[in-house]
Amino acid sequence: MRGRRPTSCSPQDFTVRRMQGKSQRLVELDFFRGLVLLIIVVDHIGGSMLSRFTLHAFALNDAAEVFVFLGGFATATAYVSLAERRSESAARVRFFKRAFELYRAFLVTAALMLVASFLLRPFFGHAPNLALHDLDSVVSEPVSSLAQILTFERQPYLAAVLPMYALFALAVPLTLPLARSKPWLLLGLSIALWAFAPQIGEYMPSVDDNLWDFNPAAWQLMFTLGVLARCQPVYQRVSAHRFGWIVSVGAAALIAGMAYYKLLVLPPVLDSAFKRDLAGPRIVNFLAIAWLAANLARYGIVKLVAQRLPWVGALGRDGMVSFVAGTVISLTVDSILFTLTDGLINVPAGLAADAIAIGALLAVPRVHQSVAGWLGTRRPLPAAAPATPAPATVRANDNRARGIR
Repeated sequence: MRGRRPTSCSPQDFTVRRMQGKSQRLVELDFFRGLVLLIIVVDHIGGSMLSRFTLHAFALNDAAEVFVFLGGFATATAYVSLAERRSESAARVRFFKRAFELYRAFLVTAALMLVASFLLRPFFGHAPNLALHDLDSVVSEPVSSLAQILTFERQPYLAAVLPMYALFALAVPLTLPLARSKPWLLLGLSIALWAFAPQIGEYMPSVDDNLWDFNPAAWQLMFTLGVLARCQPVYQRVSAHRFGWIVSVGAAALIAGMAYYKLLVLPPVLDSAFKRDLAGPRIVNFLAIAWLAANLARYGIVKLVAQRLPWVGALGRDGMVSFVAGTVISLTVDSILFTLTDGLINVPAGLAADAIAIGALLAVPRVHQSVAGWLGTRRPLPAAAPATPAPATVRANDNRARGIR
């Protein structure tokens, strides 16, 4: 992770493409983020057929690690770009504002979960993922329940990842300078915080003695790894070494071994702490997968796929809106499918649900663009620029929910 400070974490150290001559984006990063958002949607549909073949089915980790890691990578990219175009001070102020935007997104998502549960309850009230407990609390004790949502004590279904992200955004002005100048110190501090995360999680504000679905003290390590992957050229140096192929072979062997362990040794349902506190095996499994994903980007495979599936990158570029919309899509489709199939596996119905959910999510960026344009708050989305291969490195214990929660 040691590198020259003047160039560390600067756009010149990475394959970055300019869009419309102003903002800088990694097209591969947008593609991976869009792909993860699609996976998250189907992973939260209990009767989904596609979710039988997504990451969580054969790995110890799932889309949550990818989502948070890419969030760290994208954060570092945006911070450095803004710092170079304007100043470090402007970048710090921007991420304080970003924390507020994430807090606002949490409140919007929480409200949508409650409203969707209220509207779906009369017809699909037996669906297991409706936020009925939170809804009943808001109805019976509106003032205290709304106050609990405002203070993160109550986190309705699928909104739980956003409080953690808001905290990460607040820490960015401290994290990024360390990632650039003292990466080993940042990594050591992050690992130390992760090691004590289970104890720290006991003190996070919550109602009914429930623990947060995502322990921020644990998951900050995954976010930090994403930041470091952007700021320090570890992958570039190792992969360029003449023995770098050994790491790729080891990563592939590790993935195969953990798939065997997941499919044939582990019980179907693990303790909720395994995900909540980001267990070590999840991190190791993710890093192995991320290494091979970076290889695919390096050799241009991701670029070719991204060029043929531009709508996936559009999701990634409109990530926050797509995530919030995806929570409503998942909850709605899951509730309807569960009711129609009595909670049983139905292949045709499951595939139809997948198609509806994916189609609805893919439409979100274009709908958002149209609405924002009509309101006069946003410019049209630019088309993705061609990219050369880049080393883009890629809940509540709900018994049917996967991916983000």
